Amino acid sequence: MNNITTFDEHLDERYGKIGTKKRTEFEIKAKAFAIGEIIREARKEAQMTQEQLAIKTGTKKSFISRIENGHSDIQLSTLYMLVEIGFGKQVNLSIV
Repeated sequence: MNNITTFDEHLDERYGKIGTKKRTEFEIKAKAFAIGEIIREARKEAQMTQEQLAIKTGTKKSFISRIENGHSDIQLSTLYMLVEIGFGKQVNLSIV
């Protein structure tokens, strides 16, 4: 690991090259964490508690907590519900 100079090299060393099973699993977990952080920041910006967001969207506080902590594989329909119903905003997706 002493020869690693970039973050991409670190990921390759630790999780394997892009496309390997271990790397794909890591990327999925990293994206779940990032989505959770976005939801948490949007909730705080809206000055809502997890309980208030759960009530507004017909879910449970524990579910909101799992999403915010990156411990839930959120479905696209759930993401839309949280953002559009919970926060009154729109989701825009890009494939790059």
